[in-house]
Amino acid sequence: MSKGDELAGAYGDIDEAVAALGAARAAGLEPRLSEVVLRLQRELFAAAADMAASPRQRRRLVPGISLVTGEITGDVEQVIDDLVAGRPLRPVFVVPGATQSGAMIDLGRAVVRRAERHAVRARACGHLVSDEVLRHLNRLSDLLFVLARHAAGDSVEPVSHD
Repeated sequence: MSKGDELAGAYGDIDEAVAALGAARAAGLEPRLSEVVLRLQRELFAAAADMAASPRQRRRLVPGISLVTGEITGDVEQVIDDLVAGRPLRPVFVVPGATQSGAMIDLGRAVVRRAERHAVRARACGHLVSDEVLRHLNRLSDLLFVLARHAAGDSVEPVSHD
């Protein structure tokens, strides 16, 4: 496969997102958020493995390790619900950068969204990209938005229209 292939683009985006999330953890996330981010990094590796598997080898994939499952995506949904219940989102557009860790999570979110776009295009080009991988990437970007707001705490800067 060419490095210019859409599927290779999706793998590269996932690798970049994992690195950005690692930088967020290194920037001093509170322990509870750090645990969630570490789990998400591992899930991103599973998404990359799921997409990378040849159609003939898919039966060898291990749910949760190299195969994205509905349970993983459901867990992402639950974390979103729990975090929003604990700290409702403010109805404003936010400028990333209030905290270093929040900014790195926002970067990871943007890269996950790019990975999702590459994965959609890869599937349109004939690559096997499961519906669950696409759902997971979509919901993961939403969770990263919520995590970034939590990492920023009360330092969130709304977009000003002045």
